[in-house]
Amino acid sequence: MKFYDREKELLLLENIERKSQQTAQMTFVVGRRRIGKTSLLVKATEHLNSVYLFVARKNEVLLCSEFVEEIKHQLNVDVFGNFTSFKELFGYLMELSKTIHFTLIIDEFQEFYSVNPVIYSDMQHAWDSRKNDSKINLILCGSIYALMNRIFENAKEPLFGRATNRIHLKAFNNATLKTILSDHFPAYGTEDLLAFYMATGGVAKYVELLTESDAFTLESIINEIFSDNSLFLDEGKNVLIDEFGKDYSNYFSILSLIASSKTSRIEMESVLGMNIGGFLDRLETDFGLISKVRPIFAKPGSRSIKYQINDNFLNFWFRFVYKYRGAVEIGNMNYVKEIVRRDYQTFSGRILEKYFIEKMISEENFSMIGTYWEKANLNEIDIVAVNDTEKRLVLAEVKRQRESHHIGALKQKAKGLVMKFNDYAIEYLCLSMDDM
Repeated sequence: MKFYDREKELLLLENIERKSQQTAQMTFVVGRRRIGKTSLLVKATEHLNSVYLFVARKNEVLLCSEFVEEIKHQLNVDVFGNFTSFKELFGYLMELSKTIHFTLIIDEFQEFYSVNPVIYSDMQHAWDSRKNDSKINLILCGSIYALMNRIFENAKEPLFGRATNRIHLKAFNNATLKTILSDHFPAYGTEDLLAFYMATGGVAKYVELLTESDAFTLESIINEIFSDNSLFLDEGKNVLIDEFGKDYSNYFSILSLIASSKTSRIEMESVLGMNIGGFLDRLETDFGLISKVRPIFAKPGSRSIKYQINDNFLNFWFRFVYKYRGAVEIGNMNYVKEIVRRDYQTFSGRILEKYFIEKMISEENFSMIGTYWEKANLNEIDIVAVNDTEKRLVLAEVKRQRESHHIGALKQKAKGLVMKFNDYAIEYLCLSMDDM
């Protein structure tokens, strides 16, 4: 698959490279696994003097020996000496960068915790003592979100405050997904777009896998995900177990409940029979996997809270793969595929709401966008958008099919809300798949 999107990130990396020719730059790049961080960095440095090092979980001496060979090959320099620690090797590279300008990419940077956690302190000392005379473009990339944030944003960590730049790489937006579908499946319809958005969430690797398999329709996507030896089936575990560690089963249970529409803390605790406040906080703050949803205009301390999974693919995986893992493990894929087909209308309806919220955010026409409901989940309105400058309030109901809309019912639900916006122009929208 060709390289798509990332224009802003490429421009930023180009500017960082330019600065690094005068003074050392340290950039850390974060983003969930499979999002395309390595591809971005390879693209950004394809014509530069650069070296790429991948941190694997192995003995430090062996790792340094492999790194030396990569440095020799990629920078075309003679490396003298026997480096048995990364402290020595990084010091050498900082010295080298005083005479040769180059970009150094260290991928899976958080894995140094497994190799030798003292490496971060060693790097801090080498950086602080040599950066003023160095012309290195140092890019540190990692895919375990919590650890990368800890390394660079926790005041107690040695590399805190050292980074000069931060890139948080996110999923492809809706416009890019449309472009990819247009390039590979020009006859795509709105159902295809919704299914592609639902299954990939714009994550580059999943987009690539479906594209390589020519899976662009709902049925072909389902068949690809639930095929023998499918890479998608273990993907949730592959992405998250390193993040969660030994408590992963509790986190997985919570995420499975949220994906199955048990979105309030009370609902989840009644099923699990345990206090999950700490788990929810870490899922939101440390891992960035879920977010709180409050009714728009609710006070920050409001207890009217629901939770949602931010990642479309993980939402799908917990709803259909993890929940029915017994059938998956014995290879009964037809059973699970029938469940997906049975529940798809309801499940994709919620995904469609998210699609339109993201679409409206990307249009940059509103100062506030959210959902609305009153006590006991009464008078729910799918999308409420406010433009305070133009004094405009947009109230939208989202349904898969246009004929399912009832504008009168929407107006009735909105009566109490509209009374608070007397001097605003009110617009009622009925959004369906036809509007994608």
